[in-house]
Amino acid sequence: MKTYLPKVDEIERKWYVVDAAGVPVGRLATKIADVLRGKNKAIYTPHLDTGDFVIVINAKESYFTGKKSENKEYWKYTGHMGGYSTTTAKEIRAKKPEYIIEHAVKGMIPKGRLGRAVLKKLYVYGGSEHPHAAQKPEALTLV
Repeated sequence: MKTYLPKVDEIERKWYVVDAAGVPVGRLATKIADVLRGKNKAIYTPHLDTGDFVIVINAKESYFTGKKSENKEYWKYTGHMGGYSTTTAKEIRAKKPEYIIEHAVKGMIPKGRLGRAVLKKLYVYGGSEHPHAAQKPEALTLV
């Protein structure tokens, strides 16, 4: 018996909306990464993008467990001497709360061309409003 491989035009993509209020960032990111890759479907294939679109709302209301909001640091390097800087999660949440979830999900997606294509299907918003009502997204439960 041969293994079934879905054709690109046979893959059906749904839209899901996830409410991040009161959910730990890590648990939220793992569920989102699975849906983006398509691991929740029976036709999952590692080398194909079989995943769905995910809209995350209320990103500023998700939280870290323990003291991670004070101790966790996000770093960046400009490429110049002395261009290394760090920012705590608490400071980033105040400025751009979407970045925390985007960064967590990006770390759980494979690197390369397929990973970049998968990440384009993620939309994160700090508030409860999103402009994707025309796609009729379904609510995704994180249980």
